[in-house]
Amino acid sequence: MVAEDYAERLRALGLDVEVREFPEGTHTAQDAADAIGCPVAAIVKSLVFVLDDAPLLVLVSGANRVDTDALGARLGGALGKADARTVKEATGYSIGGVPPLAHREPLRTVIDEDLLALDVLWAAAGTASSVFPIAPADLVRLSRAEVLSVRP
Repeated sequence: MVAEDYAERLRALGLDVEVREFPEGTHTAQDAADAIGCPVAAIVKSLVFVLDDAPLLVLVSGANRVDTDALGARLGGALGKADARTVKEATGYSIGGVPPLAHREPLRTVIDEDLLALDVLWAAAGTASSVFPIAPADLVRLSRAEVLSVRP
């Protein structure tokens, strides 16, 4: 199973986490928050964008939306949404199940600064029905993410 394989990748990074499965799915941040019983702000949305033709992973609080103009300006380029093929090629996962780290290949990553205000975050574990908990500091460290505001 994809989630079990992903849990192995996390263990290889030194994270021993319990991946939780939700057969009904966690397709939206609100679905995930409802299933887990946490605030929607604690859900990590792993969104792939294209920054000047290169994939960029943006880890966003479930309570926020990415302002592509503002974030593109902060990053010094034009930011656009990636299509499903680009997401799969860049991460190895399909939209809805993209995890925030431990991809096959390193991926430039930005993390929403609002996620750092929480104690525990919940992120996709490779499928649209699996999630795992992670501390914000671990997420930043292991993803090698640049912390930025994703809002205007």
